[in-house]
Amino acid sequence: MTENAIAARIARHLPALTAIRRDIHAHPELGMEETRTASLVAERLRAWGLEVTEGVGRLGVVGTLRGRRPGQGAIGLRADMDALALTERTGLPYASAHAGRMHACGHDGHTTMLLGAAQALAEAPDFAGTVHFIFQPAEEGRGGAEAMLADRLFERFPCDAVYGMHNMPGMPVGSFATREGPLMAASGRWTVTFRGTGGHGGNSPHLASDITVAQAVFIQALQTIVARNVPASEGAVVSVGHIAGGTPEALNVMPSELLVGGTMRAFTPPIQALVERRIGELAQQSAAMVGATAEAKLWWNTVPLINHGRETQAMLAAARAVAGDARVDDATTPVTGGEDFAYMLRDKPGAFVFIGNGTAPDGQVHELHTPLYDFNDEALPHGIAFWVGLVRQEFGIPAAG
Repeated sequence: MTENAIAARIARHLPALTAIRRDIHAHPELGMEETRTASLVAERLRAWGLEVTEGVGRLGVVGTLRGRRPGQGAIGLRADMDALALTERTGLPYASAHAGRMHACGHDGHTTMLLGAAQALAEAPDFAGTVHFIFQPAEEGRGGAEAMLADRLFERFPCDAVYGMHNMPGMPVGSFATREGPLMAASGRWTVTFRGTGGHGGNSPHLASDITVAQAVFIQALQTIVARNVPASEGAVVSVGHIAGGTPEALNVMPSELLVGGTMRAFTPPIQALVERRIGELAQQSAAMVGATAEAKLWWNTVPLINHGRETQAMLAAARAVAGDARVDDATTPVTGGEDFAYMLRDKPGAFVFIGNGTAPDGQVHELHTPLYDFNDEALPHGIAFWVGLVRQEFGIPAAG
């Protein structure tokens, strides 16, 4: 099958695939609640003749397709299926039918592109090996990748390499970007609870251990972690996202307990450990200054996403075949967003790539995780062609084969 034949096949199916994408968009499901989406995926894969396994890691779906040429290799291609707890404000005809839930990260598009690739390859499986199409639940902080791995994903569906893709708003449609090594950061959360005596803010403030001073010093000191502890050649983020203490009904009361919380990001395990240690130390030091106590809790939702060398080169070759050299960035700047596909890359060689999502019809760039975001359907054929091309690249089929 030639490249032109592949493009023609994708174009023929594009209206139906676009309808699938919009149907998924209109019926968003949060992580570990993707029963409708998983059933839709499984039904489509079976209709196209793939072997289908449901319930992997609770709601994951794996479709297996074996090429008709001799070959023992196997790869995994992964897409995520979950939506976010967000209220959509796009006003689109296919906008979310469920208040407080929307596909604000493009997982509806990711799922559809992988479905499109499965369909195209199933119609002409002229490759030498096995492809496992991995549809993962709960990427958005609910442990979907870890759940599938705990359910022996790679023991049940052996893969020599595994690949993932995510859309990028503002990047031109039809373009791709990736790099060898760290591409996305480990994403963590932290809270610090300050506890003191509290007291009357007007009559006897001198008798209280003022934990508001401790939290103010702590928040300022947090900025020194990246500025003065993390080497300039490395990257990290520490941000405050929540402060809670006292009540607006009693503004003359100095609180006896106060909570500060936020996020942390790092690209390597040593920097993860450094950030954790310094947050805890600064909390204790700030509390001790006013005679209070501090309890720090820290946890990581993802590990750093690190692309492997050979697999990154395979991705780049597939992207260049689809988009041309000028539309492929092979040394893109790492981003501090987290992605739980990193757990799969920790277990298997592989790589992750960004695909351009362009701009919205109004000409604006609506970022991920915002109420106006929508996956750009114009990106669908490019993503499908990329996945098909990657399979051909991995299994040694020449472009004109």
